[in-house]
Amino acid sequence: MSTSWIIIIIAIALFVYLISIYNKLVRLKNQFENAFAQIEVQLKRRYDLIPNLVETAKAYLSHERETLEAVTQARNQAAAALPKAAQDPRNTAAMQELGGAETALGSALGRLNVVMEAYPELKANENMMQVSEELTTTENRVAFARQAFNDAVMSYNTYRQSFPPVVFASFFGHGKDATLLEFADSAEIQAAPKVQF
Repeated sequence: MSTSWIIIIIAIALFVYLISIYNKLVRLKNQFENAFAQIEVQLKRRYDLIPNLVETAKAYLSHERETLEAVTQARNQAAAALPKAAQDPRNTAAMQELGGAETALGSALGRLNVVMEAYPELKANENMMQVSEELTTTENRVAFARQAFNDAVMSYNTYRQSFPPVVFASFFGHGKDATLLEFADSAEIQAAPKVQF
């Protein structure tokens, strides 16, 4: 076999290998973007449930207006941060903004829960119990979706940083790592928030 044929075979093998690196980077990127889409669905569901919770509580908590307004404001900030993060899950600033907004929302919901403990008639309200159950279920779904997203991000980042993909990743449009979705109170977030009425 002549030298030119060996060079051609090596070039073809290298080209096929580069294609496989590119395809795996694309597949892993699509996986973490899809995983974030699942978080987005659950967070939107959560944001839709919170006004129902606040409206149901308003009749019982008329003198706790500040707490209800804090929940509503935190919900609105989190809902505003979500589209920015959904647009590009690799955007570190957008992911940090979403994480901070989610932390503030969790804190506001926690304060609301403490206030509601003083109102047994509210805790026994059928609408409140139903919204509470839906919110708890959604919180669990958010936690599972967030874990799946962070796992997909870790797989993408690990592959992108390994050799030889790290040499070609920037050339293929994968120049930066994806960002994990972390909340400031990550120790507390490991358990789904307890919203009891």
